[in-house]
Amino acid sequence: MMTTVSKTIDIKEKTMNVFTYFARPEHISDQFEERVGMTVVPMDVKAGMGVGTTFRVIGDFDGKRLEWDCETTEFIPEKKVAAKMIKGPFKKWEIAVNFEELSEKETRVTMTVNYDMPFGPLGAIMDKAKFAKIAEKGMETALYRVRGLLEGNGSIPVYITLDAYRKLLAEKEKMNNAPVSTVLTKILEKYSQVEAVKN
Repeated sequence: MMTTVSKTIDIKEKTMNVFTYFARPEHISDQFEERVGMTVVPMDVKAGMGVGTTFRVIGDFDGKRLEWDCETTEFIPEKKVAAKMIKGPFKKWEIAVNFEELSEKETRVTMTVNYDMPFGPLGAIMDKAKFAKIAEKGMETALYRVRGLLEGNGSIPVYITLDAYRKLLAEKEKMNNAPVSTVLTKILEKYSQVEAVKN
């Protein structure tokens, strides 16, 4: 029995910028509430996060820790990005994010998750209707937060090149996978020390 949860939001930003943000699965996990505690770890990154990229999703859904591995199945710049579970607790789990340009500075984003809960122990502990509600609420919150960010009233810079992002991830690894924000803070502290020495 497949369950589909879908949410749509309009974001006042160029489609290219919105797509660039959503194309990084770990960006999205940053937007989930602490209660859902989503973490996304890129595993095997293909060119530009395209088709074949694999990543692990670790989620804490209402106190139940779930982990699954996904693979990017579709990557159409400024139109769609989709992934499916390749290993994990669900019978099936797929996510798609579609982008529609409404005007030069407005984009409609639709996030859709299709999944089939397992029958085993997990199916028994996690009420299907409750899981759907948690998933829906989490997606809605994530979309609102992304909109806040992209429209400039959020708190993280989105415009970061892939190259800069890779360097940031390398630093993150050196720092035992500290959160990106911690890594950025450290880099900026170092930079201001260097600047201070120069002056």
